Amino acid sequence: MIDVRNAVKQIGGSRVLDGVSFTLAEGGMYGIIGPNGAGKSTLLSLLSGVEPAGGGSVNLRGEPVKAYKGKDLARWVAVLQQEGLPATAFTVREVVGMGRYPHQNWLGHEEKDAGELIESAMRTLGLTKLAERRLSQLSGGERQRVALAKVMVQEPELILLDEPTTYLDIGHQVQLLDAVRDWQKQKRLTAVAVFHDLNLAAQYCDRLLVLAGGKLAADGTPAEVLTEETISRVYGTDPIVLRHPDNGAPQVLLRPRAARKSDQTFMPLRGTADE
Repeated sequence: MIDVRNAVKQIGGSRVLDGVSFTLAEGGMYGIIGPNGAGKSTLLSLLSGVEPAGGGSVNLRGEPVKAYKGKDLARWVAVLQQEGLPATAFTVREVVGMGRYPHQNWLGHEEKDAGELIESAMRTLGLTKLAERRLSQLSGGERQRVALAKVMVQEPELILLDEPTTYLDIGHQVQLLDAVRDWQKQKRLTAVAVFHDLNLAAQYCDRLLVLAGGKLAADGTPAEVLTEETISRVYGTDPIVLRHPDNGAPQVLLRPRAARKSDQTFMPLRGTADE
């Protein structure tokens, strides 16, 4: 599905991506993590075709991403931006319906009746009662849920999400990511998401790519990647990594400087989650 070889990107005289290479198979949920300025969002922009690579190659389905026309690419690739939707006068139902644009002709018509698809997406994300509300009347978190519903009705095969939970409280973070994961599994979609929250990334992703200084610093399952050694090396902090009691996924506890020399109550995670 995705093949990146020696990707390079320079912005404002700085090399943001420096020889990044990886391959992502179809049908997985993948996370991109790393410290601020590591190149995570830039990499996502290269995958979406929004930004061209300055060197190397970025291929989707065996073709250079730059070879696709915009509307053709939008029929099977969707992007959920970090910034969310602007506070416009359009209603929730109208904005969600805009996700069908890539499938419409120049008159705004399409063969398929998308009404039930739109209603289903709104139900899934708890937006039915807000359907006639204008976006200008919604909170940032509510607008982010509308943005995901819009992406869902686009019916993509590849979803790119840039820090999708930025504006959400913890309840809606779980709701949104549960919806993405369930949708991804049911439709056998490929999803690539940028995360700042390592614990959420560990819970929802099959595989994690770690960027640091524009390079790929680690690549593997959450259990392989989220180790105390790797986190310390990449983030410059001294964490404690534990297993989640329900599913064994690694979970990261931060350790303030004042607590680093105190006795540890918990045993740190070692090895893989299936031991």
